[in-house]
Amino acid sequence: MSVYTDRAVALFREGYNCAQAVFAAFHDRVGLSEETALRVALGLGGGVGRMREVCGAICGAAMLAGMVCGANDPKDRAAKALAYQKVQEIAEQFRKTNPSIVCRELLGLSKATPQTSVPQPRTEAYYQKRPCVQIVEDAARAAEQVLFTEQEDDHVLPESCLY
Repeated sequence: MSVYTDRAVALFREGYNCAQAVFAAFHDRVGLSEETALRVALGLGGGVGRMREVCGAICGAAMLAGMVCGANDPKDRAAKALAYQKVQEIAEQFRKTNPSIVCRELLGLSKATPQTSVPQPRTEAYYQKRPCVQIVEDAARAAEQVLFTEQEDDHVLPESCLY
C-alpha cells in the first residue's frame, strides 16, 4: 500500500466513515486541511447518509477528482468532462476487485433492508463482518492510480487540473 492508501485505512479504522477516510487521506494533495476534508465528506458515508446507495469510498474518490480536475467556471465543459472521465476511470479500476460501486450490493444487503441514520459501533466484530476496510483501500488505491500516479509518470493533465 502507499502512504495515502495506508492513511485511508487508518482513518477508517479510527472510526471515520468510508467517504471521509478516502477523501481526507489525500487532503494535502488537494490543498485542504484534514479537518475540512473530514467535515466535507461526512454526509457521503454509508452509501450517502447511510442510505446504501453509491459507496461512500467511491464518493470520496469522486470528490478528489473534482478537486483535482474540476473548474469554477460552469461553462468549462472540458473540465467537467475530464472530471467525469476520471471518476469513471476510478470506478472502472475499483470494479477490477469489487463487483459494484453500490454500497448495499458490496455489503450483500437487499433494497428492503431497513435504513437507519445511526452508525454501528466500530468493534472488532464489525471489522470482521464488513468488507469496508478492503473497500476503502481499493477506492483509495484507484483514486491514487487515476489521479496522482500519472502526474508522477510525466503525463500532463490539462491546465484545468490542479496538479
